[in-house]
Amino acid sequence: MGGAMAVTLAALAYPSMLGLNKVTTAQDRVVANTPWGPLTEQDRDFVVKVRAAGLWEYPVGQIGLQKGTTPGVITASKHLVDGHAALDTTCRKIAPMLNITLPNLPSPQQQGFVTQLKADSGRKFDSDFANILRMTHGAIFNTISKIRSTTKNSLVRALADQANDTVLDHMTVMEKTGLVDFDQTIFQQTTPPKLPNSDLTPPPPPAGQPQVVLTPPPGATSTPADINGIAGGGGGGGAGASPGASPAPTAG
Repeated sequence: MGGAMAVTLAALAYPSMLGLNKVTTAQDRVVANTPWGPLTEQDRDFVVKVRAAGLWEYPVGQIGLQKGTTPGVITASKHLVDGHAALDTTCRKIAPMLNITLPNLPSPQQQGFVTQLKADSGRKFDSDFANILRMTHGAIFNTISKIRSTTKNSLVRALADQANDTVLDHMTVMEKTGLVDFDQTIFQQTTPPKLPNSDLTPPPPPAGQPQVVLTPPPGATSTPADINGIAGGGGGGGAGASPGASPAPTAG
């Protein structure tokens, strides 16, 4: 009985155990009532997705700063690091308030993107960088719009607002590299490969593992969402509010 209860509680906190990357009619099911409004499965899945996106795009931005060969790719790399550090701060702040467990690794598919770009060099790196990232940002752009227009949770709305601005910026800087093959990228974006759910789901962190932190770069210009005093609950209070900060490893 105790083991079954532990699995149930873990599934409530971590959406991949319920297969939430699948499109189901249960995505609008309310999983928790919070001081900031009801939290649905798709709300919870969205917070995890934003965190997972940063866990691979932030290090790819760092790689781009080292391997990019054009000013456009260097600029886009700076935007990735800057934008995802700010999004990560918001995710880590609201997740404990909403009782959401965040991953410390991206999905296997996303890890594959990192591996591919690490192996690339020269012009191929620049081209793959621009096209992969334009495709992935384009794919999540519609998801952000759906979440923003349907969520009843004010913390999730704040994250969606920030994610919308960040993803639009990142799509734009990828396009400004002049390297995006729009026919190929939009086809891949709208006709993704049918991968098993395990490839699309970030793994849950091992128990007791320190939380990975994406550190803002020097002179960062992106800022986390201001969630203090959001309607429906105080930014620093309520059940499940984040405890005092503890040391955590940085990415990169």
